[in-house]
Amino acid sequence: MKTLKSTRFNLVWGLAFLLAMGCTDLEENPDFTTQGNFFNTAEQLELGVNAVYDGIGYGTQWFNHFYNRYVFESRVGYQVGWEKGPLDFQNGNVNPNDDYINAYWTISYDHINRANSIIQKADELKEEGVPNAALVDRVKAEAMFLRAFYYFNLVRYFDDIPVTTTRTESDQDLPSNENGKQIALDLIISDLTMAASVLPESYDGANTGRATKWAALALLVKGYLQAEQWDNARTTAETIVNESGITLFENFADNFAVATENTGERLFEAQVSGGTNASEAQNAHQHYVPGDLPNNLGGVGWHWLNGTQAYRNRFDPEDKRIQGTFIDEYPTTRLGTNADGELPMVKWSGDAPYNLSRFGGMVSADADPNNPEDLVFSNAWSAKYTEVGIENATLSEKNTVYLRLADVLLGHSEAANESGTGDAFFGINLVRERAGLEPLAGLSQEELRDAIVNERILEFGFECEIYPELKRKSTFGGSPDYLGDYIQEFIDTYNVDRTLSARDYVLPIPLNEVLGNPNVTQNPLY
Repeated sequence: MKTLKSTRFNLVWGLAFLLAMGCTDLEENPDFTTQGNFFNTAEQLELGVNAVYDGIGYGTQWFNHFYNRYVFESRVGYQVGWEKGPLDFQNGNVNPNDDYINAYWTISYDHINRANSIIQKADELKEEGVPNAALVDRVKAEAMFLRAFYYFNLVRYFDDIPVTTTRTESDQDLPSNENGKQIALDLIISDLTMAASVLPESYDGANTGRATKWAALALLVKGYLQAEQWDNARTTAETIVNESGITLFENFADNFAVATENTGERLFEAQVSGGTNASEAQNAHQHYVPGDLPNNLGGVGWHWLNGTQAYRNRFDPEDKRIQGTFIDEYPTTRLGTNADGELPMVKWSGDAPYNLSRFGGMVSADADPNNPEDLVFSNAWSAKYTEVGIENATLSEKNTVYLRLADVLLGHSEAANESGTGDAFFGINLVRERAGLEPLAGLSQEELRDAIVNERILEFGFECEIYPELKRKSTFGGSPDYLGDYIQEFIDTYNVDRTLSARDYVLPIPLNEVLGNPNVTQNPLY
């Protein structure tokens, strides 16, 4: 059920534009809606925080928050694409003027500024003794969670970022990024700790999709891991496991099914509805769906992104996550009809020819539509955010999942392993049990560290988690170097014209930010 309404207050957030409008010809004084005169009640403040949620979904930009991260993921090389953005990243061609980096940065800071506004106004309303103070507190906690969410997903990619906790109103308020990574992590941990103490454990149907206590604690686990605060990460994960009553779905695919949205282990997700807004499907379903899937079954012909054959071949054939991660078969329009007058079904093959070109993993155009041995493809098409069978590609209803229990469990294993306290096998073995894999035991700290990283790679494909997680665990030229090893394997496997470099371990701050904010210094690698 998608019930959280993401109302956009263009008049409120576009105050400067309003004040610039001339009024000399009007006989009456206009009653402008401004930041100061609109949020005067708890209910109005609640509407305001809805606009802060906008950035996690489709939002207002073609390259939305999650799609930009899709593009960043291509830097690792487990997913690739022929559209310019993914192609540049998989080939290592990343620069400060990149459209996707700029869009991601803009979306993030626009919504951080909105969150700052809500937090400031909430404090003012509490001082004024506004009725329904409990709602004001909850809305403030939601804004703090969202501010932490945006900052966390900036610091993972850019390291030293500018941090501000007040509404930016002029060029005198522009923050510095000196020591920005540490400042951001401190704020993230502080915000999430406070949010978790206020947010409810769940909501009624009218508020489905809002941040809960468990979402705040799950993101806090990730913040502690990023800051290498192992004991705090472990104990926070244990709080979720022991007190939430939330358990893993028996079926891995339920993490992405429409029928199970906003339930179970799905701790935080963006509400997406192509039926309500056709544009919402463009940067998920339509970018991953096979290009030769019939249009009346959800095809569209874009297929900008897919997993490599090598990535899918990493999975144990008995791994139950395969069904929820990849498309196994579909009817193709590439060959015409077969002897029965029907479109032939093509099936995945780990041995079929594959290359990185646009059509390099699709069924051969010369295949015999009546010969099953010819009807194979080797692209690892993603099933997580695609819906084969919908009557129109714009009608995808799959939400975008940002936080789920499996991440908490793997975080617990990592924190326990690194700190030497607690049961380091507990979390990873629950994840593996759901996948139908044998439990781990008797591994050294180094061996378990490797196993946890590998489990993340298999568990979170196409969820925009692999690049930042490998980045977090790696340093160029260091040991272990999970990110460098993975990128080099991709280069060697597919003969990519690219050389591993320190730039692969961080994204550049957008050129517009560096030119427009004298307090921001570009990452020295760029």
